[in-house]
Amino acid sequence: MTMIDKKLGNILIVDDDEDILLAAKMLLKRHAKKVIIEKNPKKIPFLLNNDTYDVILLDMNFVEDTTTGKEGIYWLKEIIQRDPQAVVIMITAFGGVELAVEALKEGATDFVLKPWQNEKLIATISAAAQLHSSRKEVNTLKQAKQTLVRDLEQPFGDMLGESAGMKNVKGIIQKVAKTDANILILGENGTGKELVARALHKQSARTSKDFIGVDMGAIAETLFESELFGHKKGAFTDAKEDRIGRFEIANKGTLFLDEIGNLPLNLQAKLLAVLQNRQVVPLGSSRAVPIDIRLICATNMPIQEMIENKEFRQDLLYRINTVEIYLPPLRERGEDIPLLARHFLKSYGRKYKRLDKKISSAALTKLQRYHWPGNVRELQHAIERAVIMSDEALIQPDDFFFLNQKSPNDNAQVNTLNLDEMEKTVIEKALQKYNGNISKAAKELGLTRASLYRRLEKYGI
Repeated sequence: MTMIDKKLGNILIVDDDEDILLAAKMLLKRHAKKVIIEKNPKKIPFLLNNDTYDVILLDMNFVEDTTTGKEGIYWLKEIIQRDPQAVVIMITAFGGVELAVEALKEGATDFVLKPWQNEKLIATISAAAQLHSSRKEVNTLKQAKQTLVRDLEQPFGDMLGESAGMKNVKGIIQKVAKTDANILILGENGTGKELVARALHKQSARTSKDFIGVDMGAIAETLFESELFGHKKGAFTDAKEDRIGRFEIANKGTLFLDEIGNLPLNLQAKLLAVLQNRQVVPLGSSRAVPIDIRLICATNMPIQEMIENKEFRQDLLYRINTVEIYLPPLRERGEDIPLLARHFLKSYGRKYKRLDKKISSAALTKLQRYHWPGNVRELQHAIERAVIMSDEALIQPDDFFFLNQKSPNDNAQVNTLNLDEMEKTVIEKALQKYNGNISKAAKELGLTRASLYRRLEKYGI
């Protein structure tokens, strides 16, 4: 097999002549990764939805239209419409050259005459496959350019806000992003800690490498080492194959450890050892793997209080918080609410095809008066619900009837018999009582952490 042969890739052939199909497949299967043949052109949409093709060979005439070539042109247009990058070679008899030229004008790449010479057919398909590869490369470069331009224009992505607190956060990001300093992000649930982490990565020297996020609160203790450090086949009962850990996956890039405050003391010691030695040893292996990562951690828990209570290692804190970033809750940055609300309104307007939606000043005032225990995430869900449920183009205060207007410190009885509203209120009070500490709130409510997280997502808290 020649080097040219190896580049033919996946080929789709559509022709109502079974002899043509079999002959082409016999020839090309030795030179292509995969050859799909199909007699019925009506199956083209299904075939395009279920696979990708480097080259498509399409007959000009089918049984229903044996001479005009119109059916072939029709299906060519369908293919191009579904995939503008598609490379299509038309199959035609000698007398159909004029039709083939018309097909070229409609977007076909080339044409072959029946009966074909095998060497010429392979050469034609090879050239077409190379064209497809070039188109993909150009498209990739265009997307990369667009991403770069967008990142330059919006270095903080969706991290919106012009309040003093947010300006301070953005200022710190700009100062430390280019360094490899370890960062600890502090803030309540829903304030956007991951957005800060991604902004740091985006503006760092590692931006072209991977950003790997890990929710430490969602990893079972027994799987901690396997998930983060990896394992070898046979290291434990279910280790049926080698697995690379998150540290190794993030090598040369950024590793974001969310909910670091939920890590038990015994696992904190193992994490500290890895950070000190800058290497991991997969379970079942004696070989240390060096790692080069930029570490960003985040938590909603009172770390200093946890250290005093011997719940968090001070030496680990020293290791992870070279720079500390405090992300203020939404109630402390009320002036950002209109900006955020309009941003989410535009986003969900596009998603639900409700681009006519606007928000009244009275509705914005109501949003600014609300205490937002779920922070930006709760605001996002509130806007989404209003976009879906409101009947008028202008969103009014009554469209946010579902917002709990009670003060977070209001201990009065819940004035509703709606179970969902009651449950949401009780959860909010538990979170308020424990300053957003998920573990303590879950214990108070008699729930597992996972169950509480599901309810937080359900109620937009």
